[in-house]
Amino acid sequence: MPKTEPFDKNRDRYENWFEVNEYAYQSELNSVRELLPETGEGMEIGVGSGLFAGHLGIRYGIEPSAKMRELAVKRGIEVVDGTGEALPYDDGRFDYALMVTTICFLDDVGSSMREAYRVLRPKGSLIIGYVDKQSALGKYYLAHKNGSVSYQPVTFYSTDEVLFFSQKSRIQGFQFQADDFSSLT
Repeated sequence: MPKTEPFDKNRDRYENWFEVNEYAYQSELNSVRELLPETGEGMEIGVGSGLFAGHLGIRYGIEPSAKMRELAVKRGIEVVDGTGEALPYDDGRFDYALMVTTICFLDDVGSSMREAYRVLRPKGSLIIGYVDKQSALGKYYLAHKNGSVSYQPVTFYSTDEVLFFSQKSRIQGFQFQADDFSSLT
């Protein structure tokens, strides 16, 4: 079941975090921008309010939270209601797929990655930004998880676990790029 409650109930608080932490947000945005292919069409899995997709020129996204989809649409993103485990796109539709701090909210990371690879064209890229549970930030979030509005329902993963899921799910010919945001904040 999608973990949308933190976003449905705290959408404005979520948006405010990016304003208050503008430098961290810009750092994350710049890191993702460096990993995106220079050309081609992409989509964001867990597009949220469109803060990343909108600034990165990504026109398509999938998002299970109705409140977040509202904002993404206002930012010009073509958003579909759904989850990463069942992407409503044709095989080979995109040149790249982006997940920014999404994998910790997924019910089935392996299925989501298989779906991402399915909608990618040959030699497409899956770019994942996440908080490594073994980093200082990941350890902090884990220690304070029960008091967190956003991170209470999540599962954090290590880099080794993310790579394992990717390698297990990947179809030959796809690139894997991962960026751990833990070192940026």
